[in-house]
Amino acid sequence: MTAAVVAGLLAGYGIAIPVGAVGAYLVAVTARTSWRTGAGAALGVATADGVYALVAVLGGSALVPLLAPFMVPLRWVSAVVLVGLAVRSAWTAVQAYRVRNLTSRDDGDGPLGPFRAYLTFLGITILNPMTVIYFAALILATGPSGPATPLDRTAFVAAALAASASWQLFLASGGALLGRGLTGPRGRLATALASSALITGLAVHLVS
Repeated sequence: MTAAVVAGLLAGYGIAIPVGAVGAYLVAVTARTSWRTGAGAALGVATADGVYALVAVLGGSALVPLLAPFMVPLRWVSAVVLVGLAVRSAWTAVQAYRVRNLTSRDDGDGPLGPFRAYLTFLGITILNPMTVIYFAALILATGPSGPATPLDRTAFVAAALAASASWQLFLASGGALLGRGLTGPRGRLATALASSALITGLAVHLVS
């Protein structure tokens, strides 16, 4: 079981640590709202990674051919969703700056509370093509030499989920610290616009 835990930790950190559009959006959302909201978003990302790890150890390499036809559609859907989120984020920031409301914090009761953040980030991570690509590789890696017993499979998935959750919560904490350092209207606006531009660029890169 120790080998399964180590493999799960490596798999979880392997998918979580590269900071792409979802990670950048997680940091930006936490900086503009609260750590509780960011934690909800982080757990949404981790849940998606855990779901993929679970399907990987249960499905086997036979599922790889089934994923291939959906890669291009998923890539476009993910790009559109991310661009939409970036545009919405920038528009909200500009509107809030105009009425000088950027100094207010979201403690979970505003438009984007922890539960809504959880669902939002769960959805965009499930659609993330990079997660799907990693999932396909993970299926191949967990073939005959992968976790064989139910206990090993459970340990693998739990370790992958824990690894992803710990990294995403680390990103959320960074976003919370960034938000505390940028409490002025101009700082919050600049952060929102910069993150929106970054997310848009990463989304365009997905389909280029």
